[in-house]
Amino acid sequence: MRQALGKGIDALIARVENNEAKNGVLQKIPVERIEPNPEQPRKVFHDSSLAELAQSIARHGLTQPIVVRRDAKRECYVLVAGERRWRASKLAGLADIEAIVHKDLDRQSELTKSLIENIQREDLNPIDMAQAYRKLMDEFGITQGELAQYCGKSRSSVANTLRLLDLDEDIQRTIQSGRIKEGHARTLMSIADRESRRRAYELMLTEDWTVRQAEDHARGLEGAVRRPRREAAGRHKVKSPEVQEMEKQLESRLGSKVEIHHGAEGENGRIVLHYYSLEDFERITQILKK
Repeated sequence: MRQALGKGIDALIARVENNEAKNGVLQKIPVERIEPNPEQPRKVFHDSSLAELAQSIARHGLTQPIVVRRDAKRECYVLVAGERRWRASKLAGLADIEAIVHKDLDRQSELTKSLIENIQREDLNPIDMAQAYRKLMDEFGITQGELAQYCGKSRSSVANTLRLLDLDEDIQRTIQSGRIKEGHARTLMSIADRESRRRAYELMLTEDWTVRQAEDHARGLEGAVRRPRREAAGRHKVKSPEVQEMEKQLESRLGSKVEIHHGAEGENGRIVLHYYSLEDFERITQILKK
């Protein structure tokens, strides 16, 4: 299902809030009658983090109610938002939990609220974040620019997060588990050759690399590729601050790596745009056509 709403993410949020105001009821319900939502963006829940939250709930109570949808046919409640709080409440031994209960929450509002709540959370791992971005874009026609504005991030930041979904599935799972950080993942994306990327990933795990070590390794690979070209071309020219600034501006606009190379006379040259998938290529070409 893809619904291009035309008004962007603000229209989605307004619809959810109107739905809540119309039929959301705050009440206590048994934790055992609640079932997780299979479309929940957050896939990984760390035991240590849940234990800390459970201790806080046991001592201070739940500071924010969860949101559920009543399923009359199955006589249960399906989580819309707050699965982490629900899991921690179960761990804390609570029999009941405060929840905003909806009877007639449509799928679009249910999915939107779940996704938006998650992308607002700082502790969401980058892969789950990227999947939430992608689902909002695919389901509702939200653009990268609208997501960036709503989240208070640059468009290139949103684009780089989405690019993480191009990594191999096992690498994505490792990022979700927290074994390697987002900085490691972004460094892997900078390595174009798949075999070199795989080798770098394995070294990150076996040698417990820091992000700086990973970046140094990637720069070494890039230097090994470029060195013969530099030797053939003669002395390497250092780019002026103006050219470097222009590269940054173009990268921010296009959400991808950009290289500007002036010719020997300074009156000609080339601009190189990098893309990392066919989808990324189509996204960049659409921007250039505007």
